Amino acid sequence: MADKAQMQGSAEGDRLQQDKVRKDNWKRWGPYLSDRQWGTVREDYSPDGTCWDYFTHDQARSRAYRWGEDGILGVTDRECRLCFAVALWNGKDPILKERLYGLTGSQGNHGEDVKELYYHLDCTPTMSYAKGLYKYPQAEYPYSKINEEGRNRGKGDLEYEVEDAGLFDENKYWDVEVEYAKSSSQNVLARISVHNRGPEEATLHVLPTLWFRNSWIWGCKHEGCTAKPRIAQEGNGLKVRTKHDTLEEFFCEWGPVEESQDVQLLFTENETNTKALYGQENYTPYVKDAFHRYVVNGEEDAVSPKKHGTKVSAYYTVTVPAGGKSVIRTRMYQHDQAPQGKDAFADFDKVFELRKKEADEFYSTIQPQKMDPQLRNVQRQAYAGMLWSRQFYHYVVNDWLHGDPDQPKPPASRLEGRNREWDHLFNRDVISMPDKWEYPWYASWDLAFHTVPLANVDYEFAKSQLLLFLREWYMHPNGQIPAYEFALGDVNPPVHAWACNRLFHSHPGELPSKQDVQFLESVYLKLILNFTWWVNRKDPNGRNLFAGGFLGLDNIGVFDRSKPLPADMMLEQADGTAWMAFFCAVMLDMSIELALKDPVYEDMASKFFEHSVYIIDAINNFGGGKGLWDETDGFYYDHIRHHGNSQAMKLRSLVGLVPIFSVLVLEKSTMEKLPSFAKRTQWFVKHRKDLVERTSFMQEDDQQNRFLLAVPTKRQLERILAYMFDEDEFLSEYGIRSMSKFHEKNPFTIQMQGEELRAEYTPGESNSYLFGGNSNWRGPIWFPMNFLIIISLQRFDYYYGDSLKVEVPARSGNFMRLKDAADELCERLAKIFTPDAEGIRPCHGKDLRLSEKYAKDPHFKDLVLFYEYFHGDNGRGCGASHQTGWTGLIVNCINILSGLGHQGVCRPADQ
Repeated sequence: MADKAQMQGSAEGDRLQQDKVRKDNWKRWGPYLSDRQWGTVREDYSPDGTCWDYFTHDQARSRAYRWGEDGILGVTDRECRLCFAVALWNGKDPILKERLYGLTGSQGNHGEDVKELYYHLDCTPTMSYAKGLYKYPQAEYPYSKINEEGRNRGKGDLEYEVEDAGLFDENKYWDVEVEYAKSSSQNVLARISVHNRGPEEATLHVLPTLWFRNSWIWGCKHEGCTAKPRIAQEGNGLKVRTKHDTLEEFFCEWGPVEESQDVQLLFTENETNTKALYGQENYTPYVKDAFHRYVVNGEEDAVSPKKHGTKVSAYYTVTVPAGGKSVIRTRMYQHDQAPQGKDAFADFDKVFELRKKEADEFYSTIQPQKMDPQLRNVQRQAYAGMLWSRQFYHYVVNDWLHGDPDQPKPPASRLEGRNREWDHLFNRDVISMPDKWEYPWYASWDLAFHTVPLANVDYEFAKSQLLLFLREWYMHPNGQIPAYEFALGDVNPPVHAWACNRLFHSHPGELPSKQDVQFLESVYLKLILNFTWWVNRKDPNGRNLFAGGFLGLDNIGVFDRSKPLPADMMLEQADGTAWMAFFCAVMLDMSIELALKDPVYEDMASKFFEHSVYIIDAINNFGGGKGLWDETDGFYYDHIRHHGNSQAMKLRSLVGLVPIFSVLVLEKSTMEKLPSFAKRTQWFVKHRKDLVERTSFMQEDDQQNRFLLAVPTKRQLERILAYMFDEDEFLSEYGIRSMSKFHEKNPFTIQMQGEELRAEYTPGESNSYLFGGNSNWRGPIWFPMNFLIIISLQRFDYYYGDSLKVEVPARSGNFMRLKDAADELCERLAKIFTPDAEGIRPCHGKDLRLSEKYAKDPHFKDLVLFYEYFHGDNGRGCGASHQTGWTGLIVNCINILSGLGHQGVCRPADQ
């Protein structure tokens, strides 16, 4: 934990503490700049909601954004007022490289996908030190070829990537290394090192750019910026002064010119080029795309001669010999935190050396010395990716629906379209994103998982993220938590309560602090609203069998589970019901924790205990014929009910594994401290023996004095685990698959309204257009579900101990306790990112264009990409290539392997 680092006296820990108590604003500046603002819902003002087509990458260089900004490895303040990023031109591209390129969902054969090579290598929570790397080809970037291949390749083909054009084969590329260090909280240094990896001398145009987000043109009232801001040159040197209504005065200086460098300051306005885009006269003669036109097209009159504007760049032309490098230095500081002396760069490299050393010291308090070096590298980069993926996110739905006072009114169809029921939503915060290119918008169930690894390095930030989504300007008045901007009303699994509870139980220190208890109380009250929303909206018949919809698992079903079924048909979901049992158990655990400090919560503990039992009884319902457990197969399935008849959807997938997540272990000593709760529980057990006999709840272990509350009985659990640890079913060399491999040769089919629907094991990218996009839940390995499996096994082991062992893998004769099986899964998941005997990390894929480079090239071999999900047979990364978000859970798996990870798994086993 970061707080543990504070106790150990690390400099970064001290900065976190200063920021926490508001002694110094260390987190004001961070890597909060998005990687992609174009093609997003919040920038879409089309009549039909076609966001990918309305604001394109090609338009982005010329068109001012309404709700944010983007750039390459950039930084901004927490309100995204003043932004800094690097732009590049290799002398051959048709456009200035100011932002990362990729295909939208309608262009790519597997959905949205970034087509660039970049890596997050290091970052501290306060960004006192951060390092990123971008690999830029020296040959012309293949924009047209990527577009053509995206159109021509089908679902059965691999995506065409930038490396497939052969641009990196002969090392003819630039490594652009961008580092940041803070001399003080409002004094940010940037060091851009360009390495020529090619065999010949080459020239690169580098433009470290500073600009204001355009908040003045729209006429909105909540930005606080009433006048147009200004960036103006100070004297005749490479120095500017900024002025903004809500931001203190800042200066920015660019470093002295080295040999083989040439530099000049360029100014323009961050305003739309309406003449180029729409054929209308420009509001100002100097517009957003001025630097592109000046550098690439040679239009000298594109930039302002007045030496002021809202966007400025120091334009360096850098010539570097083969194998050499050139360094560009920039320093931005608040007027009262200026560097000492006349030379702003005298202490520049010393600051970087110190902050890098302090970053190493900070992580040394989190990563034990005994940790395997390869795992240490993976974990450090995973933390970096998560911290780099914090983004300023701005979306005020009421303004977006109705339009801005100084802009044309949106089409009337907007008021009947996307997110119209969420007009209370006011998002203007720094939020942990799944990633900042493909998912530059939050996903609420992703975020719950993000907080688990983030809490290891910044406990306060993790808590604040969970609290944020329960605030009244996020949470719907009816209790629903917003899902994501494409459809705020979609239903994701109810994991928010679990994340809140886990963070509380993994608090730093021997005992929870007053602030920790206040955090638990605060989230608890809001989560009750969310729980009530689930009960009222997703249990249509009041039978405790839930139908939550697709529940974030996209195409895992044979049909779209979010769409209505034919008349008189109803879907009862094994995962929806199990998620609610899980939610109930978590709320029970939170109630008990609060009741230990205030008896008033004992009533709520009784309520959630009884509700848990009812859900467990409903999903199992042995002999009643109305549950979701299949006694013949020994597995949980979704069921379709039609005119009193029930048909099991015998598709073995994660849907049937979710019931094992709902498991709670309680100590008898804890129960004895809660006499009212214990009394009501005993009454319930005595008077509802019909339920007692059919469920596994509150089974007491006489020797250990522990109670178990779980969905599956011991016998059911053993049968489920037999499937889960079978390599012909769920168990892959790299973790648990999302669908059983059994369905590779035995596809599941069902007839509905004269049409045969089919689902089969698909280990990599999706071959179905169901839900579209990159996500595929029909076979690949997904980290969040694997992680919940791991901690569930640990919980069950805490209760059953040596009395329950499982064969791993099935038919191997190798029996082990469940906690050892959990460790085995952690090892398989870690194997995705660590080099094999040939030096290849499975996540990078074998026999792909850069396999050899990632295995042996010194400029590639230590780099790690954290994909959205992983091929069920070979571990290759699929989907979004930078979704450290929930794939960042690998840091907790590594902690388990390093002897640190049996914390926070359940109460009281968390302690």
